[in-house]
Amino acid sequence: MDQLKLLDCTLRDGGYYNSWDFDRSLIQEYLYAMDAMAVDYVELGFRGFSKEGFKGACAYTSDNFIRSLDIPDSLKLGVMVNAGDMLKYPNGIETFLSDFFTPAADSPVSLVRFACHVHEFEAALPACHWLKGKGYTVGFNLMQVADRSIPEIKKLASSANRSPIDVLYFADSMGSLDPERTSEIINILREDWKGPLGIHTHDNMGFALANSMRAVEEGVTWIDSTVTGMGRGPGNAKTEYIAIELNSQRQVHSNPIPLLKVIQKFFKPMQHEYGWGTNAYYYLAGKYGIHPTYIQEMLNDSRYNAEDILGIIDHLKSEGGKKFSINTLEAARNFYADEPKGTWNPADMINDREVVIIGTGQGIVKHRQALEDYIQREKPFVIALNTQTQIASELIDIRAACHPVRLLTDSTIHNNLPQPLVIPFSMLPKKIINAYSGKNILDFGISIKEKTFRFEENYCVLPNSLVIAYALAIAASGKASRILLAGFDGYGTGDPRSNEVDQLLFRFSQLHGTPPIAAVTPTQYKVHSTSIYVL
Repeated sequence: MDQLKLLDCTLRDGGYYNSWDFDRSLIQEYLYAMDAMAVDYVELGFRGFSKEGFKGACAYTSDNFIRSLDIPDSLKLGVMVNAGDMLKYPNGIETFLSDFFTPAADSPVSLVRFACHVHEFEAALPACHWLKGKGYTVGFNLMQVADRSIPEIKKLASSANRSPIDVLYFADSMGSLDPERTSEIINILREDWKGPLGIHTHDNMGFALANSMRAVEEGVTWIDSTVTGMGRGPGNAKTEYIAIELNSQRQVHSNPIPLLKVIQKFFKPMQHEYGWGTNAYYYLAGKYGIHPTYIQEMLNDSRYNAEDILGIIDHLKSEGGKKFSINTLEAARNFYADEPKGTWNPADMINDREVVIIGTGQGIVKHRQALEDYIQREKPFVIALNTQTQIASELIDIRAACHPVRLLTDSTIHNNLPQPLVIPFSMLPKKIINAYSGKNILDFGISIKEKTFRFEENYCVLPNSLVIAYALAIAASGKASRILLAGFDGYGTGDPRSNEVDQLLFRFSQLHGTPPIAAVTPTQYKVHSTSIYVL
């Protein structure tokens, strides 16, 4: 068996969390630590990467930048090229390569790897000949191979075997492999590919280390890893674990102390800030073959709560999510894209009455007595959002809910609450409809369309699917005389959910003919505010 090669790609794969903007002191101490761990190759970053938006030095990894660092003599350096970036480069592959690579003898870089989707592989292979001619070691990382058929994998291996590739990698891009499937893919590749094999794992389902070790048992000789697993989505196999596991087989002397210090000084604080590492969402993404960036984007955006994330995973599971697209993510968040329909007219119950919408903020608890006194005295129409139970049940006229995942998870609670439930019943999936058999339902439809408000007799069109927007639409369609908000404390300054609700309330209040609106308990939202004690 060829000698095992350990390749650390922390600065390249981990850059998806901080836009490749690593502190110079971190990079330097990291390089010393990699040398002490006897890592064979360090992949410092990308070449030819997108110039859109600010990115740090490791997104481009120029020779000049590398020469500004103190590189330990025994450490070999690599860079990665996205094959897609190269293939769409003006004037073709050779122009791209000439623009970004000098002869290897004149460069601190000795290894170039291509991250390559299956459909890009044949077109990208000529780059291998060009770079080999310049003296580089060349690797190709085949992405998203896990769900390919045996003939497709064999065809890729056969094509690779006709090219001067030094190492053929396969990447568990979705983190969906287990050791058995890892072994199967290796054996399929081995039927046609005769050169060194490498593996790049992701840890969605907690198998990154196990898959890497199984790959070594099956003869794979190039192993990727990252410090603390820092990498896109849940991250990768951890260098500190892989190095320990492979130490005896690699027959090298390694000192883990500098790496442990670098982890404590730099990477643990970053992990606390950015939050890579596996969790239930990444596990589900791995299980259903969903690109981990969907999860990473949602976890870093506080507009997405647990119900949203689970709902979008469920959507992508059936609609397909192997390729990340921000447009797909936004579309998946809007569950009600079809034509709206409903059967209940809110005006039958509201018609010129004042409406109080009860939220879930702590303002309800503190001012409950005043709020209940007001409702008993003035007899407004009361809409409670979802399952909140902070005021007396007999004072609530209806409940409103519209998030499909929350409707499913809250079905038992709703079925035990006495009030009628307003939901877009006829637009919901059958499994949710079945969960509410026997419940008193008022069917009010909803459709989501950007920057749009429409309040019809039986349905509404809204810019988002927030339940507060749905409740406001019920009040507007019901021809309410005024809307009072209670328990809308707000999410705090800087939280993007606050901006979303602020925009919603502002646009609603600017519409011709909508009822005037006021918060009557403490709120951080930019909405007219008064006190429940002076009403």
